[in-house]
Amino acid sequence: MRLPKPLRERATELPVTFERKPNTELQAEGIEEDTLGLFTGAEFAEEGHVPMPPQIILFLENLWDYAERDEKAFREEIRTTFLHELGHFLGLDEDDLAERGLE
Repeated sequence: MRLPKPLRERATELPVTFERKPNTELQAEGIEEDTLGLFTGAEFAEEGHVPMPPQIILFLENLWDYAERDEKAFREEIRTTFLHELGHFLGLDEDDLAERGLE
């Protein structure tokens, strides 16, 4: 799947950070310990209306475990999880993402 050029350009501006696992602060906010990725901040359409800038966080240790320590599966899951979280940035909900094969 290839993003249209305007979305691709916008996605390159969206910070992506990498953590081993969700920290205790995120877990206290209800994020499960085995979460693969997380989008935080305002959706694309709402930018400028909230104080926290948008970002995607990928939890590499969880992704590695989910991929059963298989490098090819790990790379594919990073891509799928990134696209899933990018979908949230673009305003898609879980049903929209499932329809696109990004569960």
